[in-house]
Amino acid sequence: MNPVVKLQRRIAFSSGHRYWLNRLSPEANRAVFGPWSSPYNHGHNYVLWVSAEGEVDPVNGMVVNIKWIDDLLKERILRPFDQKSINDEVPEFCDLSPSIENLLIHFSSLLGDLPGGATLTHLKLEEHPLLYGELDLTHSQGPMISLTRIYEFAASHRLHTDSLTPEENVRLYSKCNHPHGHGHNYVLEVTVSGQPDPISGMLADLTALDQVVEERIISRYD
Repeated sequence: MNPVVKLQRRIAFSSGHRYWLNRLSPEANRAVFGPWSSPYNHGHNYVLWVSAEGEVDPVNGMVVNIKWIDDLLKERILRPFDQKSINDEVPEFCDLSPSIENLLIHFSSLLGDLPGGATLTHLKLEEHPLLYGELDLTHSQGPMISLTRIYEFAASHRLHTDSLTPEENVRLYSKCNHPHGHGHNYVLEVTVSGQPDPISGMLADLTALDQVVEERIISRYD
């Protein structure tokens, strides 16, 4: 049996979209999308990672010719989405929320038949540097969608154990045992997973998630 190797390809594209469904009233749109609701577009610089795996061909040493993958991504992702208004120019989203989660599901349907016998295993879509979603197609319970929100805070600390002598603390923690401590710029990633809401297309209310993280982490440690 030939070894199985995983490959990952990264592409970037810019698109506009809006969280506003024409079939809903303005009041209903605001109830579904909250502060994200608007009848007007806003834009993102998306980054998409496409992961695939397969056996290495003993003749050419490749899982798949990466040029074939590039051609497929250009035809099925970049051409329909780059520099486009997703709600208005991508037919599948004329009445479907263009959430990260729905975009991941749609992209997986477009890329399900990779050339060369490679198998699509994972997609990651970054909407902006502090928010990305992932679709794991290899999960034991079926395709799994997750959404990750990134938070930053600054805090200081000192590595010290009261049960040790001062000399033992210095030996163990070195300069990190300095009596006045030292600081870090921490980055916290909070990931939720599940099934997207059928109307909003979202796994979670990001405003509620932000509030919880602010109350329990940021305001306490920053």
